[in-house]
Amino acid sequence: MFAVVAIILIFLVVFVLKHVFGSSGPNPFEKDCREPLKKMVFDKKERNKVLKQGFLASKVPENLDAIIIGSGIGGLGLAVFLAKVGKKVLVLEQHSRAGGCCHTFTEKGFEFDVGIHYVGELLDHKPFRCVLDQMTNGQLQWAPLENPFDHIVLGPPENRRCYPIYSGKTRFPEELKKCFPGEEKAIDEKLILPLPLAKFLIYTGLVKHLSYFFKMAPRTLADVVGELTQNKDLRAVFSYIFGTYGNAPKEASFAMHSLLTTHYLNGAWYPKGGSSQIPYHMIPVIEKAGGAVLVRAQVNRILFNQEKEACGVSVLKGQEEVHIRAPMVISDAGIFNTYEKLLPKELQAMPAIQRQLGMVKHGESGLSIFVGLNGTKEELGLKANNYWVFAENDFDQLVAEYRSKKREEAAKNVPLLFVASPSAKDPTWEERSPGKSTLTLVSFAKYEWFEEWKDGKVGNRGPDYKDLKQAFIDSALEVVLDVYPKITRDKIEYIDAGTPITNAHYIAAPRGEFYGVDHGIARFHPEFSTMIRPQTPLKNLYLTGQDVMLCGLTGALAGALNCGSAILNRNLHLDTISLAKRAKCSNNKMKEE
Repeated sequence: MFAVVAIILIFLVVFVLKHVFGSSGPNPFEKDCREPLKKMVFDKKERNKVLKQGFLASKVPENLDAIIIGSGIGGLGLAVFLAKVGKKVLVLEQHSRAGGCCHTFTEKGFEFDVGIHYVGELLDHKPFRCVLDQMTNGQLQWAPLENPFDHIVLGPPENRRCYPIYSGKTRFPEELKKCFPGEEKAIDEKLILPLPLAKFLIYTGLVKHLSYFFKMAPRTLADVVGELTQNKDLRAVFSYIFGTYGNAPKEASFAMHSLLTTHYLNGAWYPKGGSSQIPYHMIPVIEKAGGAVLVRAQVNRILFNQEKEACGVSVLKGQEEVHIRAPMVISDAGIFNTYEKLLPKELQAMPAIQRQLGMVKHGESGLSIFVGLNGTKEELGLKANNYWVFAENDFDQLVAEYRSKKREEAAKNVPLLFVASPSAKDPTWEERSPGKSTLTLVSFAKYEWFEEWKDGKVGNRGPDYKDLKQAFIDSALEVVLDVYPKITRDKIEYIDAGTPITNAHYIAAPRGEFYGVDHGIARFHPEFSTMIRPQTPLKNLYLTGQDVMLCGLTGALAGALNCGSAILNRNLHLDTISLAKRAKCSNNKMKEE
């Protein structure tokens, strides 16, 4: 009996080691592809030649190795990995510009980002930074935010308390202890809980097998924080960043939250030149290998052969369909779009597909408000940081009450708001737009509040829709004018809002969700990671991006690494760690010389 158990254990160990550490495919990170920095390009016409290449059948490369649906970081990132090992990849984007949530738009001379507000883990020797450097041939530059990088504002205007959040493994707790004397034990325990082990398990792929991460995943953020302290403001400070994944503390996995907190321990950064610099420097890498990134390319279905193997896609061009063939199709369009909109009905009905759909639900939808201001950052009191403003310190009650309101009532008082100035974070902004500044405001908003206008024409959905948007804008603006006393109404040159149905139109979010599939407790059950992975139940069809890993730039890129690992038959996460070690050694040698 013991011999049988021993044999089984040995077999499992060998299997896990082979699966996690075994590599037989080509390595995209084998060579250091960084090049000397080139002069940044700000001319819109030149940039549009890269970011806005419209779809034509004649532009489709021949003998494709893969087609990727969607040009978010999960799609572009994977295309770059494949391009670096010689694969010819076509990326198709339904929007008029590439980049997904990394894209920017311009109105009345003001450029706005739509999804990248700040990013962590970008120290030179970190794996994430090294991957981004390789994906952009070293051309993507990052500017650090101020320290403190976040400010948490709690309470009504007459009783607002502001708590700064500093980066640094020692400074973060030291500054919190200054704000909350007597709570030293709770603060220290909070920092012990988000073990670095969880990050290692994510990077190596071991998280799929056995981890402390899964032990903590079923515990809610509210439960863990509630055990640490009775101080309601401190509980709020521990929990404030839940808005970056979309689940209130009683719905959120503590493991997820701890990973995010750890993500910013070493600081926060913003891309120089704006978030569109990310796709701008990735697309040439794809093109160099013979691939292409084409926009205004509405994929209406995935093509399958008689053996139910994915073999291409159909793109709507006017009233006609253009069929494009490739031996592999990868979707960065999200699970819901992929399975419910792009599969033939008979394949969508497969038990394995329905089982996966039954494990997921739509994430939280949101509202974004874009403000263009006359004045420099100094004149307006803007800095390279963020404000998280909450009407009270009980976030679960706050979110529940907000969600339960009718839309007209909800619009009168937006109780939680993220406020940041992209222009103040970008060192190149003054050169590009002298004398101007921008603000981006983000909050939650129910899809149902705007659903009746979903079939209306973009930019002309009628006066009722416009009035509802304006009500949300006015409510949020009251908060902004209080947080930034140097900003007055006469400084506002442009202001508009993007609602959940705006998100549905521009980034193809089915119900206006910011973060794809919901990131609640169920998402972090081991069965979820076992069932929902890059390999789908259909041969030659893969998933990439945030729905197969986690949300945000880092999570979507991790999803691309997962997908690339499956396609190339090697653990790209381990390759990134090896890359980071080589980069650190190289940087140390340069410093010594």
